[in-house]
Amino acid sequence: MANPILRTNRLTKDYGSVRALDSLDLTIAPGEIFGLLGPNGSGKSTAIRLLMGFLRPTSGEAFIDSHDCWSDSVAVRRKVAYLPGELRLYETMTGRQIIKYLADLRNQPLDGDADRLARQFDIDLNRPLVQLSSGMKRKVALMSVLLPKVPLLILDEPTNTLDPTMRDELLGQLRSAKERGQTVLFSSHVLAEVESVSDRVGILRLGKLVHLQTVDDLRKEKTVRIRFGRAPEQWPVLVGVERPERWGKVTAVRQTGPPAALFAWLATQEVEEVQIESGGLGPVYQHYHGGVE
Repeated sequence: MANPILRTNRLTKDYGSVRALDSLDLTIAPGEIFGLLGPNGSGKSTAIRLLMGFLRPTSGEAFIDSHDCWSDSVAVRRKVAYLPGELRLYETMTGRQIIKYLADLRNQPLDGDADRLARQFDIDLNRPLVQLSSGMKRKVALMSVLLPKVPLLILDEPTNTLDPTMRDELLGQLRSAKERGQTVLFSSHVLAEVESVSDRVGILRLGKLVHLQTVDDLRKEKTVRIRFGRAPEQWPVLVGVERPERWGKVTAVRQTGPPAALFAWLATQEVEEVQIESGGLGPVYQHYHGGVE
């Protein structure tokens, strides 16, 4: 991996006796789209707030473009365009005014980019935000993140309140950002959108990073569903297969390599049916969280 634009080292945040983020080790390369997955309470927003310097870590450290996210947070924010999960906007300003205001803070002229993006987002920038729906306000906020010429975009649940057409448009904009050389880190619990746009994904569970993998490798994996006539008493260690924590007469396993060892063992068992399903995020997420949201 090239010198990372983002790096954390055992990044940890406690709230009293509750550990919201536990020893996060993560690196993200320039030009990469990274999807951070997990349900509410898994630590996604805490991790992002630590990266933005809004929270001080209990222990560990985080760096963006070699700047410490806590002690050098002003320099970090010059490198980042950030979309929070919960919006707080200046309701009396128009969309155009707020976008220009934020661009002026960065000393980056908008030129015609704002009008071009407004047409793609199908939004009237001359209306006060107080007159806009929550989805339209989200579009204004997204524009304020997509327009700056910064190396890193960080978006916390960016597709909240967006309709399906606008979700697709946003994912296209993230791909365009990657083509311009920008890096994207975004959190979500919507598996399909993460899988469709990300180069790599990480899954958080109870504050811990429990899975890290490229999307290409995920798609090469398979889920093998087996119906036994009689449940096996033991499950052996098999090359190319992730050992299930629990098994019974109906068992699903992840095939991560050649299937020869699995099928050789199944030939010694009472098997009624075998189904092989294409891989992807769903089976992996289900493994850690017991279901797809």
